[in-house]
Amino acid sequence: MQKIVSFLIKLLFNILVALFVVSCNENPSPKQNPNPSELKETLMEVNKKLVKSENRDIEAYIKRYGWEMKKTGTGLRYMIYKHGNGEKATTGKIANLNYKVGLLDGSICYSSEEFGPKIFRIGKGGVESGLEEGILFLRVGDHVKFILPSHLAFGLVGDSNKIPAKATLVYDIELIELK
Repeated sequence: MQKIVSFLIKLLFNILVALFVVSCNENPSPKQNPNPSELKETLMEVNKKLVKSENRDIEAYIKRYGWEMKKTGTGLRYMIYKHGNGEKATTGKIANLNYKVGLLDGSICYSSEEFGPKIFRIGKGGVESGLEEGILFLRVGDHVKFILPSHLAFGLVGDSNKIPAKATLVYDIELIELK
């Protein structure tokens, strides 16, 4: 009986060693890298769905307030609700404006009441691309509503402060002066 137990233990030990050796010698399967064109297609489809969803949200917001807004080719919406009679904004001028910027849920993120007027040189960056685009429609004294889709605002990351990722921004602006 002891010989049988000893034989079974040796057999079991040899089987385990053989399994260990075989498993160590197997080549791991190579990582499958995604096909770049398939990945690009997938990302484009996801982006189209996100843009479509954001556009539906913007249109519902506009409809809720009964605004008649114009839409540019980039997706910027604007409505001048009080016309001024001052100088027209042009690239290179320094714009000085009072503003409130908020989200579609109605929360205000920043305002000139809290932080002072926004001052920037038109066409030199430093502000959201939608604001750069929209300011060129204005004259000094104009009051305007801008709706900036996320790609014209702070994009996928937000501003790391009050504006979240993928946020659509609603601006209420008065162009005070141009220098």
